[in-house]
Amino acid sequence: MGKFVNNNEEFFKFCEEKEVEFVDFRFTDIKGAWHHISYRYSAVNEQLFENGMPFDGSSIDAWQPINRSDMVLKPDVQSAFLDPFTADVTIIVICSVYDIYKEEMYAKCPRSIAAKSLEYLEQANIGDVAYFGPENEFFIFEDVKIKDRPNESFYYVNTEDGGWNKKADIEGGNMSHISGTKGGYFPVAPVDKGVDLRAEMMLVLEEVGLTVMLGHHEVAQGQHEIGIVYDTLVEAADNVQKLKYVVKMVAHLNGKTATFIPKPIHGDNGNGMHVHQSIWKDGKNTFYKKGNYGNLSDEARWYAGGVFKHAFAVSAFTNASTNSYKRLVPGFEAPSILTYSAQNRSAACRVPWGAGEGATRLEMRFPDSTANPYLGFAAMMMAGIDGIKNKTEPVGPMDEDLFELSLDEIREKKIPQMPNTLRMAIEGLIKDNEFLKPVFTDDMIDTYKHYQYERQIWPYESRPTAFEFKTTYSC
Repeated sequence: MGKFVNNNEEFFKFCEEKEVEFVDFRFTDIKGAWHHISYRYSAVNEQLFENGMPFDGSSIDAWQPINRSDMVLKPDVQSAFLDPFTADVTIIVICSVYDIYKEEMYAKCPRSIAAKSLEYLEQANIGDVAYFGPENEFFIFEDVKIKDRPNESFYYVNTEDGGWNKKADIEGGNMSHISGTKGGYFPVAPVDKGVDLRAEMMLVLEEVGLTVMLGHHEVAQGQHEIGIVYDTLVEAADNVQKLKYVVKMVAHLNGKTATFIPKPIHGDNGNGMHVHQSIWKDGKNTFYKKGNYGNLSDEARWYAGGVFKHAFAVSAFTNASTNSYKRLVPGFEAPSILTYSAQNRSAACRVPWGAGEGATRLEMRFPDSTANPYLGFAAMMMAGIDGIKNKTEPVGPMDEDLFELSLDEIREKKIPQMPNTLRMAIEGLIKDNEFLKPVFTDDMIDTYKHYQYERQIWPYESRPTAFEFKTTYSC
């Protein structure tokens, strides 16, 4: 699959052939959400591409002040694909953001930061390409309700996979083929009720240019995964945005709702975004050395060491919500112990089994899909580069089942762990950010810190919960 066009000339030819009516320009904000503006195709030309599309940067969270609000979208035509959901033929083009005041790519544009991290990789003489392969898990629900008021709050989710539905009154009768808690891994129909929905998602993902490998029901009730082929860093982040868009839209058009929130159901597994990564130079995989543990080179091991050393700061980007840390708890296959292991899925970093020279890689298992993919991928790579430069040795390898270790045993073995809260991650970023500085500006880091405190941490910490009432009300 891959690219539909390679340059402006091919873009306009493709649009004419497909009788395009609208061009939808999209860009990503600091939290990872897509925004868009649609132009009539008749208004789009080479000059518009050269000059860029103006927009109001002050209306985007945590970006520009109103007195310096004018910004410009710079399209990347190689990212173009036809929108499979619009009534009129529409082509989507992913953009980066240009700062007209400094006459450079915008320092808070996540896609531009990701591109700068690749430039730094080459400048550091460590590699010339980085491959990333994210695995995004998601839930499908039939009903969701949310209330958040000063005197009351609740959420409610329902999936036909939910064990609570075994006694439900259902029109036409209750067939009771229900996976239940932690019972959803690889069942066939009728327990797996998502076969046709996932198939539709997979076919649409191929329509928008992704190479799809597989789809299956995941462990939790209502949880699914669709696997796509890895790509270079920026394109892999683009692919995450495409995948989330397609999954949500296909579910929506089928009368369901999809979410990538890490922990929507208490007592069941959560959604991760495992990220496979490797660095190449001159056509060679720098992470490969035959005969070493897991066939890992020194560079690969040091890369993992760098990610672990800066894990608190990195997790501020890779696990970017308060909900993220409800997933990273013992008992739910969410690795929070910072070590590496061949094959072992209980370690924060897994070395996939059977990988030869072309496929040897590290799989970081702690990230989730609340990460802005551009910032999350860039932060991991910058930490990894720092590890390579400083030859940082990680703890490990550890091949035992780390999920079975008690907290005391983890302390005795002096194994580092992921932070327990978003506050701890952001505090880690405040204390440890020099490794990001070649790519993330001081202003960007400061903005991100304040954004997370004001939009996530303080509102979360100040809200009473039903659990607190349950355990504290009668004290």
